[in-house]
Amino acid sequence: MATDLTTTPAAHPEVAPIQRRTLRLLFTTQIVGGIGVTIGIAVGALLAAEIAGTAVAGLAQSAAVIGAALLAVPVTRIITGYGRRPGLAVAYLVGALGGVLVVLAAATRWVPLLFLGMLLFGGGSAANLQARYAAVDLAEPDRRARQLSLIVWATTIGAVAAPNFAALADRTTSGWGLPALSGPFAFSAVAFVLAAGVLLLWLRPDPLLTARRLAAARAGEPGPTSAVGTAPTPAEPAALAPAGTVPVAEPVAAPAPPARRGAGMRAAWSVVRARPAARLGVAAVAVGHLVMVAVMAMTPVHLREYHALDEVLPVVGLVLSLHIAGMYALAPVVGWLADRFGRRPVILGGIGTLLAACAVAGTAGHHTPRLTLGLILLGLGWSATMVAGSTLLSESVPDAVRPSAQGLSDLLMGLAGALAGALSGFVMQLAGYPVLTLLAAVAVAPLLALALRPVPVGAPDRED
Repeated sequence: MATDLTTTPAAHPEVAPIQRRTLRLLFTTQIVGGIGVTIGIAVGALLAAEIAGTAVAGLAQSAAVIGAALLAVPVTRIITGYGRRPGLAVAYLVGALGGVLVVLAAATRWVPLLFLGMLLFGGGSAANLQARYAAVDLAEPDRRARQLSLIVWATTIGAVAAPNFAALADRTTSGWGLPALSGPFAFSAVAFVLAAGVLLLWLRPDPLLTARRLAAARAGEPGPTSAVGTAPTPAEPAALAPAGTVPVAEPVAAPAPPARRGAGMRAAWSVVRARPAARLGVAAVAVGHLVMVAVMAMTPVHLREYHALDEVLPVVGLVLSLHIAGMYALAPVVGWLADRFGRRPVILGGIGTLLAACAVAGTAGHHTPRLTLGLILLGLGWSATMVAGSTLLSESVPDAVRPSAQGLSDLLMGLAGALAGALSGFVMQLAGYPVLTLLAAVAVAPLLALALRPVPVGAPDRED
């Protein structure tokens, strides 16, 4: 089936209320899920150091990042075959299972169980990342970036509030007999289960399945079976009929076209490689994340070099808080800019901001305010590449492979972040923080070349 992605399903008058409802639910679950992710990560390294020693504390944190990347593959398969609702819910439930295993590992002091729990705990991050794509399934073309950025911005609330709840969660659960530092993971598990329950109960109709039905109706396809070969659920097409009316045989009620069995990661990779805009979207997300993680991960170590131990933690907290604000707080503004001026110009702006961040942070020396400015710029550059890149990818691939392409993007982003986090420590130890920021800036060069490359006439960036 050929799908014209320049014509959005949201053009149908009954889709607008479904999109508003979807955005409200995603916004709510992003807050809850963000709290679940951050409250656990806030004490993850401390708990790992308590159980397994300081040497492997960083590896436990990396396990959660790698878990989020790897879980993008099965979650994408579920989304492709069954829709956004079950895929996001499964990811959250896997994260909840990981939180429970971490609590058990703390009680038994069994290190392998701790790493398995942290690996599965990444399911919460995987769900939070995938949720941004659900915001654009039914979005109008001139509002896609803004609505995606709204879901990214919702993470700010959870990310900022959660660390303040960590101590309260630990004190509360200590009375239940749970080991020290394991309480936040118990609260994370509850938050993930709550987010999964809200999505399973109320994310109806499913935005991805609804978009597929509308695409099939526009293409004039006969009524196929659902994505898994069974009759579609009648409740979702009926949800498109106005309240108080008898549903009529309109094209909008056409059942969802079947997801192609070949529309997995391999098919998505082939499609992305063939489309310049899709390649740019994937590269922008992955490279922006790599640069951000590489510089951000070693900033606390750099601050420790010239701050006493009793004062470094408050300084690190302030610098990283402002960095996180740069990542998320202005995401709606970035989305508006991407809709107003285009995805590629915003990606170029993000690249310039990342380069400026590396220059400012790398030359800050022992001047903490200058370093803080560099970290704020680093967050802004990440926000621009993430929002504009994700939107560009979503609208540049056919409907049949879009969820797989989005999952591929999250997989590459997670692996890039894990690689950056693992290598940044070695670079810091061997050459220092200024060289680390220089290498991070060099890593941006291929993305800059790709963004400045002229798009060939007739390039298949959209399906005809």
